[in-house]
Amino acid sequence: MRFIFLTLMTAILVVFLNPVAPFWVVMIGIGVLSALIYPNGIGGFLGGGLGMGLTWLGQSIYLGITTASPLPDRMGELMGLGTGMTLIAITGVVGFLLGAFSGWTGVLFRNLLQKTPKNVYRG
Repeated sequence: MRFIFLTLMTAILVVFLNPVAPFWVVMIGIGVLSALIYPNGIGGFLGGGLGMGLTWLGQSIYLGITTASPLPDRMGELMGLGTGMTLIAITGVVGFLLGAFSGWTGVLFRNLLQKTPKNVYRG
């Protein structure tokens, strides 16, 4: 349940914060959000990654369709990737990686701050 909540909150954060702030501010926000929601390690990694990656992918497709701009195709040709859809897919993968490592960092930061009991037999 925390994984789904983190994914949805990450997507909402990216949609509203990305137009006004650079990507690294959004990454800090995902880390803080992940530390507050406190999923397990893989949940934080995948929740942050899916939230940011799918949002970047969706925004890229939406902007490409609504503006009908030839820019993605031209940039894809300049980079030697072929079509603009390849460039959009790479944007989604980069968004996934940035969000995933941000979410994982938030989980690890929360684990770092938690107090562990001392002198307790853990068998």
